[in-house]
Amino acid sequence: MLKIESLVKSFGGVVATDHVSLDFPSGSLSAVIGPNGAGKTTLFNLITGHLVPDSGRILLAGEDIAGMAPARIVRKGVGRAFQVASIFPTLTVEQALMVAVASHVHMSERLLSAFPPPAVRTRAGELIDLLGMAPVARLLCANISHGDQKLLDIGLALALEPRVLLLDEPTAGMGPEERWQMIGTVRRLWEQGHMTLVFIEHDMDIVFEVAQAIHVLRYGSVLASGNAEQIRGNQEVVEAYLGTEEATA
Repeated sequence: MLKIESLVKSFGGVVATDHVSLDFPSGSLSAVIGPNGAGKTTLFNLITGHLVPDSGRILLAGEDIAGMAPARIVRKGVGRAFQVASIFPTLTVEQALMVAVASHVHMSERLLSAFPPPAVRTRAGELIDLLGMAPVARLLCANISHGDQKLLDIGLALALEPRVLLLDEPTAGMGPEERWQMIGTVRRLWEQGHMTLVFIEHDMDIVFEVAQAIHVLRYGSVLASGNAEQIRGNQEVVEAYLGTEEATA
């Protein structure tokens, strides 16, 4: 579904993405890991069109989307939730989801009316149920918990019906129990949505438990790819990343 071929992006003399090639099969659940500055978020920014690559290809179902405008890439089927939740703080959770749904189905102008389109309200309700957010649906987005804000951000991405969903550190800023609840929700959404899901994560327990495939970046290059057992047993990965994680835990 998503294939990265020899992707390069430099900022002045710094090579942030150095001939990165990765393959994310349709329906897969993959993690991208690596030390700070490894190029993980840059990779996501390139995939979603927020950065234009210097060279290389980004193939979505065989079509090269590299360099397309972000809005066009969303329309092609790539959704993203950010490390810092990007929500509508002055709207309720239900209203925020209706805005996202209406935008996707080209009905934004009708949200100004007193009665939003029934199809928009229905789809927003489905997303609320899917996310388990019914208890906070009528609360302002600014007043819900950090975890619920992160969950809503994922819901806003899901409203766009993506074929590929990118999650940038979905558990960032959460306590241990809240992290596992979030990643359990992410896995359930992936199973029910039949989408290709790629997430960046620093919690190795979560990565090894959830991801089918793990891709390790270091200094903008792919250091290793494999399943949990292969990555755990890779001495280069242990020395470059896992060993550091264990030493600082």
